[in-house]
Amino acid sequence: MSKTLTEQILDQHRSSGGYCPDHTLVHDLSGLLAFMGFEAMDLPGIGVEKAFVFTDHDLTGMSPSTAADQAYLRSCARRFGAVYAPPGSGICHSLYYHRFARPGLLLAGADSHTATAGAVGMLGVGMGGMDIAVAMSGDRVHFPSPKVVEVRLTGALRPGASAKDAALTLLGRLGVKGLLGAVAEYTGPGVEGLSVHQRATFCNMGAEAGATSSLFPSDSQTLAFLRQQGREGDYRPMAPEAGAVYDRTISLELGEVEPAAACPGQPDRVRPVRELSGVRPVQVVIGSCTNGSYFDLARAAAVLQGRRVAVDTLLACGSRDVLRQLERYGWLRVYLEAGVRLLDCGCGPCMGIGQMPRPGAVVLRSTNRNYPGRSGTADAEMYLCGAETATASAVTGHLTAMEALLDPAALAGVGLEPPLPPEDLFQVYHPTDVPLERGSSIKPLPVKAPPGADIAGPVSLKLGDGVSTDDIVPPRAEVLTLRPNIPALSAHLFASLDPDFPRRAKAMGTSFLVAGENYAQGSSREHAAIGCMYLGVEAVLACSIHRIHRANLINFGILPLLFADSADRDQIEAGDELCLPSVRAQLDQGPLVRIENRSHRRTIWARAELTARERAVWEAGGLVPYVSQRRKGGAAG
Repeated sequence: MSKTLTEQILDQHRSSGGYCPDHTLVHDLSGLLAFMGFEAMDLPGIGVEKAFVFTDHDLTGMSPSTAADQAYLRSCARRFGAVYAPPGSGICHSLYYHRFARPGLLLAGADSHTATAGAVGMLGVGMGGMDIAVAMSGDRVHFPSPKVVEVRLTGALRPGASAKDAALTLLGRLGVKGLLGAVAEYTGPGVEGLSVHQRATFCNMGAEAGATSSLFPSDSQTLAFLRQQGREGDYRPMAPEAGAVYDRTISLELGEVEPAAACPGQPDRVRPVRELSGVRPVQVVIGSCTNGSYFDLARAAAVLQGRRVAVDTLLACGSRDVLRQLERYGWLRVYLEAGVRLLDCGCGPCMGIGQMPRPGAVVLRSTNRNYPGRSGTADAEMYLCGAETATASAVTGHLTAMEALLDPAALAGVGLEPPLPPEDLFQVYHPTDVPLERGSSIKPLPVKAPPGADIAGPVSLKLGDGVSTDDIVPPRAEVLTLRPNIPALSAHLFASLDPDFPRRAKAMGTSFLVAGENYAQGSSREHAAIGCMYLGVEAVLACSIHRIHRANLINFGILPLLFADSADRDQIEAGDELCLPSVRAQLDQGPLVRIENRSHRRTIWARAELTARERAVWEAGGLVPYVSQRRKGGAAG
């Protein structure tokens, strides 16, 4: 049978029920737990072609521990032999697809936007740091075999519309669950007119629809991009085979796309910009891994040329390479003369690290997520848009499409200037015996004991639909700096939804957590799982659980359960005493398990669909004890 491009790449990396990645990626927030796990599992060293450590999130030094945590990560790169990008080099996804992505590769990254690499005809799959720790050692990664959804593009973007507008349009149609369990594979004649930078925006935003990954074919656009980067030798043509069969096809006529923005709360709340002219932001952020390429930022600067911004406006380039190119071709001066403030090349404003707006503020950002609190301010209202719309809005003081300020035809050729030779940003380390620089902020990694015969306890928290990992681990400086200190971080879980949860869960000893649809959507941050484990949560019972978080729950010994009938969620209240009796015996009979609500004398049925490996990991108490036991027995993970 003819294969999709996704199937071809996965088949080339398939091994004993998992996949062997070529590269792995962590950053300064996800990498802390990944290397703590790497140590705890006593893994022998790095066994992939390249393992990358990027310092791109906390560039503001949120606490004295920041520099110590960064020193620990750099010492891990030196000790085990990784490629290290120091602070200010740029955002991991931007740097990776420019410098290292190659058609046909498989990248496993401890960040949900790892799929950005799909712009270069490869697969990037986001997962938790524990999985990346195992993958770094050369072992396999494990994720469900994805469906493959064809996103067929026709026509061409009109001059006044951007790739971000098109990606938002798709997201508005699909919703935040529209691509759960699937890879979005872009095809059709509309693909030919999209540059790699525009493709990167599509792939990056696929994560907001729940996609396992997204990718484009490797074609003439890929070759032109790699040639510009001095990497023509990395090119290989790759495309779906003729007659490839997809699980579903979605079509988008690019010529019908108009400037769009996502309204606060969820990135799929998309409306045309023309309907939002009354929105008046007090802060605008231009850049990010979604829209921080030279192509995006040069076009945005052209809209700004000869004008001044009317609101506080900040620029965060995707990398130092992009910043140098903006300077070389005069666009950086345009930003500075217009009154725009220049930030480090990093992720800060995208996830609430620095540049927090005042309480209740309306903000506009060309980033990818706008969950409550994502700006770092709990009650700020964040709109998402493309870089050109963000710039035009910064000038007028209200949400404005660039067409209101500039004839889009004037942008022809802007952003296509030849790139500068790349700067030497990276330290490539080889394994050594140097000691690790472990600061006092890095505490021992909590490890769970194997589960008992029954899982029993009260419901410590009942939640609604669409709870994100931002809701579980608040994106605030005082919380984010506690990532290597699980006992301290766990005291902040669900702070914006139920500040008493940590105390209550700890007092209960063991408990269940009940949630609705799409629980733990968004960021890959596994602290949302290990923090709950530390507080005694034994099982999460939900209508649906985001893929990465489900894997993280298992990796920390928490059983993920799905209601057999979603209506049963209404039959459970916070504080109800639940029991899943003889859990192993029930699992031996199949995925359907019986849960007793002893407070109301009701029986609830749920599904615990675990692979053999997932069950073994859960029964061991999580991935750390599982891998440690396997290594002692001489088996792979």
